Amino acid sequence: MTEATRDHGNTPLADRMRPQSLDEVVGQDVLVGTDGILKQLIQRGDFPSMVLWGPPGCGKTTIARLLAAQAGAEVVTFSAVLSGVKEARAVMAEAKKRREMFGTKTVLFVDEIHRFNRSQQDAFLPYVESGDIVLVGATTENPSFELNRALLSRLKVYVLEPLSDDDLVQLLERALHDPDRGLGHEPVSVDQEVLEIIARLGAGDARQALNHLEMAVSAAVSEGQHEVRRELVERVAQRMLAVYDKGREEHYNLISALHKSIRNSDVDAALYWLGRMLEGGADPRFVARRLLRIASEDVGMADPRALEQASAAAHAVDHIGMPECELALAQCAVYLCLTPKSNALYTAYAAVKKEIARRPNLPVPMHLRNAPTAMMKKLGYGKGYRYAHNEPGHVADMECLPAELAGTTFYRPAEEGWEARIRQRLREIAEAKKRR
Repeated sequence: MTEATRDHGNTPLADRMRPQSLDEVVGQDVLVGTDGILKQLIQRGDFPSMVLWGPPGCGKTTIARLLAAQAGAEVVTFSAVLSGVKEARAVMAEAKKRREMFGTKTVLFVDEIHRFNRSQQDAFLPYVESGDIVLVGATTENPSFELNRALLSRLKVYVLEPLSDDDLVQLLERALHDPDRGLGHEPVSVDQEVLEIIARLGAGDARQALNHLEMAVSAAVSEGQHEVRRELVERVAQRMLAVYDKGREEHYNLISALHKSIRNSDVDAALYWLGRMLEGGADPRFVARRLLRIASEDVGMADPRALEQASAAAHAVDHIGMPECELALAQCAVYLCLTPKSNALYTAYAAVKKEIARRPNLPVPMHLRNAPTAMMKKLGYGKGYRYAHNEPGHVADMECLPAELAGTTFYRPAEEGWEARIRQRLREIAEAKKRR
């Protein structure tokens, strides 16, 4: 390691290269570019309380600090991970005094604001409403799910995008050539192809990309190499992990993409989203449960064997686990893609649930009731019941719905797969009843 590197102490490259002005921020032009929304607000002297929502390493903390500095406000940074509401209240009380005594605006930046539960978030409300603080929260989680309604209604939500590979290459080049904050004094070169590989490893996260670059350059220097080669980057990074955040929003985005790809009979997309989940560490049992649901919701009676396939895949998950069960899940996903689709069963059951919610206690017709005692028979339980096996075609002309729903049709099969045969069978049953 060179003298220039040692002078930085233990400060990571990502922290050293944090933008020092809004002009240095990349990838968020809609918000802080020349005509960016937030930049225009600050220039007009308007600094609203807000939430910056975006993935890790996209610039949330940096942008919040730079906006506050440009607005000439006192900035207090607060981490919901490291501190609690008690400390937050103390900070806000101090901000109130500062405003009353000196007229100084205080920007309270709360990183990982979603870590506060909904009742704890209420502590910010009076200070935001009175103007004692400008609250800027940063979160990787969807504010609609993680912030309580009262607080969210007082904040403007701005969405930050993951950085593109081109954005990350620009940051990497800046770090590589900066002699003061970056790696400009290191006797190592990195060609464009390798920078692009490192950018892809960053997966939209500037911090991760810069960490990869720093590790690769450090390894090259320690090994006496004058060039960071592809093999070195891959060895240092070991392997690129799929972006997967189980239990949080990305988890549900991925399972939604898998479900909708299968529904649309897109084999390649289904396999891709399945791979994203499994390679990223998803619980295969969760995936198996969703495939079981798809078999009934989107295939249904168009192919009754779909549920058997999904059940077999779930059995494989339980008995052999990962990674061996991945092919069973892939086989099931492909089968569900290729088989005929129908949501008639899903629609029918939804209609049944709606009817039950509207009239939950319609009585069972007397002729369908069981009559295990003489008294019940005397009351008419079971009277008029006709045993289907004793009827021609094994169908009796007997209403089995409550009287209020007589003649109602819930299930209307489509013309896909087995449901075409089912439609014909239902016609035969209806005609047999009419003949009775």
